[in-house]
Amino acid sequence: MGEALRIGWHEVDITPEQPIELCGQYYQRLSRGVHSRLKAVVWAVEQGGQAAVMVCVDLAGINRAFQDELRERLRGRLSVDPGNVIVNATHTHCGPSIAAFSDMWSPAPEAIDPDTYRSFLLDRLEEAVLEAWGDRSKGGVSHACGHASVGHCRRVVYTDGVAEMYGDTTRPDFAGMEGGEDASFDVLFCFDENGKPTGAVVNIPCPSQVMEATYKVSSDYMGRLRELTQERFGESFRTLCQVAPAGDQSPRDLTRPGTTVPLWGPEGVEILANRLMRAIDAVYPDVERTIDYDAALSHAVSSLALPRRRASYQEYRAASETVDRLEAIQSLQDAYADFCEETHATETILNRPGPYDNKLCHFGEVMNNKAVIARYEDQDEQPNYEFELHVLRVGNVVFATNPFELFLEYGQRIRARSRAAGTFLVQLCGDCGGYLPTPRAEQLGGYGGLIVNGRVGPDGGALLVDATVDRINAIVSTDEGKA
Repeated sequence: MGEALRIGWHEVDITPEQPIELCGQYYQRLSRGVHSRLKAVVWAVEQGGQAAVMVCVDLAGINRAFQDELRERLRGRLSVDPGNVIVNATHTHCGPSIAAFSDMWSPAPEAIDPDTYRSFLLDRLEEAVLEAWGDRSKGGVSHACGHASVGHCRRVVYTDGVAEMYGDTTRPDFAGMEGGEDASFDVLFCFDENGKPTGAVVNIPCPSQVMEATYKVSSDYMGRLRELTQERFGESFRTLCQVAPAGDQSPRDLTRPGTTVPLWGPEGVEILANRLMRAIDAVYPDVERTIDYDAALSHAVSSLALPRRRASYQEYRAASETVDRLEAIQSLQDAYADFCEETHATETILNRPGPYDNKLCHFGEVMNNKAVIARYEDQDEQPNYEFELHVLRVGNVVFATNPFELFLEYGQRIRARSRAAGTFLVQLCGDCGGYLPTPRAEQLGGYGGLIVNGRVGPDGGALLVDATVDRINAIVSTDEGKA
């Protein structure tokens, strides 16, 4: 038997105590109170020189510079290379931003500014990582795959061959949903030497966005799930949530519009969190019987360069002509003012909390086409998007990271080809690469499938799948050879 696996946990509150500009929408939303507290959860694992520290934050996303700054703060304070620290986001749309989200609006004077919040968050995370690392003790792990209906495809296709995110499915030209959905989730429980559960990593293919367009600070259904697991397993129990590939998913079934209204607000948070808790309870007896105290740990990090999605000359010319035509009709600033006015008016009309914004409006069309122009002008100088790919093996499961809002199909392709017993794919990890759409999504267009929405296209997605599968299976084979 080799060295023991050592596991540590910590949780810290990251909720600012003053109003915030909520991140996630094109229009301005100043928070009006708190629905649920924002948290950061840290999970540290170490064994014989191998280590990883996973940090999950209740934010829409983080960027590479932020993760780098956190690592630099930890240099000399952490007894392992800070490059082992990996940050992912739950993708709530009801938290603050760590960078200026838009230069189109004037920040509310009463709101905490992004730089101030960023500094506050870095302080909290630095200490949380050190606490989790210092908390390490001998333990074991056990994996299970559960099932609970949480995520559904949110891209609607019409008979004219065009897709629209959150499109109206009651229209007579509704042709179906663009992609599938996945009702499974993975959970890795951790236990101390005496068999007491200390925490769990829960990996779900759906962003934490029930409260998506409300005005309350919220950790959403993932935050409520953390509370429920503490009620079930004890106050010191920690739950680190990860969003599996889910760029085209949301927590509501658009093909049943009459039954999804509760899933846009606080009632939906309770519904989904309790649904997941029941599913976790269902698999827990098997988990408790199969704790692996001899689990081996391996952590491999590599740099992966993917080709950026390119704009053709024809697309560039068409975009330039469209921008000239639209800006001759109305300036971008005036178009944005009209977009916000229309959005806020719609808030008072619709009998549900969102989405309210029309991304097909004048402002949206200008921004979409400006992105095509910008991509064409810099794509030769910056042909690739490069990021860190972490592959972590803990016993019979593997974690693999990516920085995208990765469409579900890519995750299914990786997981199906993985040789690990459990494959935890973590999106929006280490950076924010935007949406990575499928070939069909690129063809059908609409929000999520456009150049403005991401840096990499389907060619890069195919490369990402192959590279991730290769690295997963390599680490599985290497560890099998050591057994």
